[in-house]
Amino acid sequence: MHIEDAIESLEKENASLEPELLRLADAHRMLQLYARVQKLASFGVAALARRIDDEQQVAKATGTSVGKAKETVATGKVMGSSAPLAAALQLGRLSLEQASEIAKVEGSAPGTAKELLGVAEKEPFHVFKEKARKTRLEAEQNNGLGEKQHRARSARSYSDELGMVHVHLALEPHVGTPIVARAEAEAQRLARQAKGDKEPFECYLADAYAALLSGSGKGRAKRPELVVLVSHEVAKRGWKEVRKGEVCKIPGVGPVPPQVAKRIAKDAFLSGLFFDGVDLTKLKRWSRHIPVEVGIALELGEPPGFDGVACDDCGNRFRTEFDHVQPRVAGGPMANGNIKPRCWTCHRQKTERDRKAGKLTPPEP
Repeated sequence: MHIEDAIESLEKENASLEPELLRLADAHRMLQLYARVQKLASFGVAALARRIDDEQQVAKATGTSVGKAKETVATGKVMGSSAPLAAALQLGRLSLEQASEIAKVEGSAPGTAKELLGVAEKEPFHVFKEKARKTRLEAEQNNGLGEKQHRARSARSYSDELGMVHVHLALEPHVGTPIVARAEAEAQRLARQAKGDKEPFECYLADAYAALLSGSGKGRAKRPELVVLVSHEVAKRGWKEVRKGEVCKIPGVGPVPPQVAKRIAKDAFLSGLFFDGVDLTKLKRWSRHIPVEVGIALELGEPPGFDGVACDDCGNRFRTEFDHVQPRVAGGPMANGNIKPRCWTCHRQKTERDRKAGKLTPPEP
C-alpha cells in the first residue's frame, strides 16, 4: 500500500531529524511540512472513523479520549454531506480540530462550511473558533437554544494531584456574564493593591472568585455587568422570536432567548440605540474618562454585528481595556476613531511602542 510506503519514509525522516542542527529558517520550513502531513492524515482518520463508527475503537487507535473520538466520528459523518469540508481536509488545508469546529456548525446551519473555511485559513484558531461558535448559536437561537442552555447548567468539583480544589461551573449566559464581570473587577482591585512581585492575573482572579463566593468581595465593575441588545421588532412582536437581521444577545457572549431578555428588561436601565449602517455615533471629548453612554456603546462592538469587545491586535476577549490610538497624553481625544479595545498584554506592548517612537510627549500649549 502507498500509505505504508509514506509511513516508512516518515519514520526514516524522524530518525534523521536533528532540530538543534537546523537553521531557524529551515526549522520553520520543516515545521510547516510536518504540520501538512498531520493535516493530510486527519482526513483519513475522520473518514475511517465514520466507517468504523465506534468511539471506543477510534479512541484506542488514535490515542485520544472517548470524547475526542466522538467528535472525530461526528466530523467524518458531516464530511459525507459537506463537499467543501471534505475537500479542504483532503487537501490538507485544515487541521482535525478546525474541521471538528466547522462540522459542529454545519450540523446546525448547513451550508456555512465554505464561509468558515476562509476564516480558518486566515485567522488564529481562537478567533476562528469564536466565529464558528457565534454562527452556530445564531442558527440555533429559534431552535430551543434557551432550553438547551438551561438544561446544560452544571457544577462539579474535584481535587488534583497537588491537592488543589477545582470548581467548574456551567452557567446560562445571562447568569454567568455578570458574575464574571464582578470577579474580574475584584481581581483588578486585588492586583492594584498587591505589593512586591506581581503574580499572574489568574492568581488574583482565583482570589476574587473565592472572595465573591464567601461574600467578602468588594470589587465593582466600571463597565456594565450585563448588556442585552434586543432589536425593537423583537419586543414589538411579543418577545417570541428573532428573525433574520434582528438580534437578541449579549454582545461578545452570544444569543439569549427573547423571553429571558424580557425578564431582564423589567428590572434594568433601558437605552435606545440608533445606528445607520456602520456609523454608530459621532462624539469627540478630550478626557481620560469615558461617558457612561459612550462606554455602553463601545461595549456593544462595531455595528451592524455588535459582537462585543475583542482585542484589536490579537482578537482576545479576556481582560480587554480601551486604548487611545493617539495617546491621551499627546492630545488624543476621546473619540470613536481614536478608541480601540486591546487586551492587557497588547495594550502594554502598544504603549511601549508609542514610548519608543516618542509619541507620549505632551503637545505644545
